[in-house]
Amino acid sequence: MNKILIVDDEPDILEFLSYNFRKKDFLVITANDGKEGIARAEVEYPDLIISDILMPQMDGIEMCEKIRSNTKFNATPFIFLTAVNDDYKVLYAMTSGANQFVSKPIKFEYLLTIVNNFI
Repeated sequence: MNKILIVDDEPDILEFLSYNFRKKDFLVITANDGKEGIARAEVEYPDLIISDILMPQMDGIEMCEKIRSNTKFNATPFIFLTAVNDDYKVLYAMTSGANQFVSKPIKFEYLLTIVNNFI
């Protein structure tokens, strides 16, 4: 069973994604911000990480940079799922080490296809 870490500060998003990925036989771990996301990743070793960009405590870009600085996560796919649509922010996010950028609102089947391509 593949393990996904989902990091987002919106409870509705976490609930929606968790429910739908579990229905597709994924083990889902969640976190509410980048700091908690890093802590969960270091304990759970997910097969893939999905993260929002704009979050309190630590944003997704900083989290991605810290995840990428840990050699244990070099091969872990990292997907940004965010409402941010500023081209410069998207470019900055992708240079932090992410593998993919997906815009909200969420089209679950599209996101699932991307996740399955990485796993």
